[in-house]
Amino acid sequence: MSEMICLGAIAGSFGVRGEVRLKSFCAEPGAIADYAPLTTEDGSRSFSIEITRPIKNGYAARLGGIATKEQADALKGVRLFAPRDRLPALPDDEYYHADLIGLTVVDTGGAELGRVKAVLNHGADDLLEVQASGQSKTFLLPFTLACVPTVDLSAARIVADPPEGLL
Repeated sequence: MSEMICLGAIAGSFGVRGEVRLKSFCAEPGAIADYAPLTTEDGSRSFSIEITRPIKNGYAARLGGIATKEQADALKGVRLFAPRDRLPALPDDEYYHADLIGLTVVDTGGAELGRVKAVLNHGADDLLEVQASGQSKTFLLPFTLACVPTVDLSAARIVADPPEGLL
C-alpha cells in the first residue's frame, strides 16, 4: 500500500442534516475534495466529499454515507488521508510536510542538531520543530532559505544555519 498523507480532519457536525465541519490541510484548502475518496487513518472507512460552503475555520461538507447529525458527531476528530500517489508533484523548492518529518538536521559544519519532529505554521512562515540530539527538549527553526539553505530528501537530511542565539 502506498504511503498515506493526512489532508484534513473532521471538526464535528455542522447543522442537523449530516454535514460535517471539515478542516483542510491542503495548500489550496478547497482542493481537498479533488483527492476524494479519502480514508480514515486505519483505512477502515472511505468517504466521498462534497464541499457545500465555506465556514469559519474550514468548510461545511457532505461525506458519503453520513446522513444524520449523530453520524457526523461520531466522526469528530477523525483525520482524512489520501494515497501519496494522488498528490501532485512539487517544484524543486517545495516540500510536503510529511516529507520533512524525521529528517536529520545538521548545521553548516556537518554537526548533527537533531531530527524534525513536526512542521508548524501559526500564520506566517513554517517552523520546523526539531528534537535536539541526545536531549528531551525541542527548538523551533524558521523554515526559510536563510535558516534552511539545503533540504536533501534523498540523503534524508536538512542543512541548517540557525539564527544567532537560537541554540
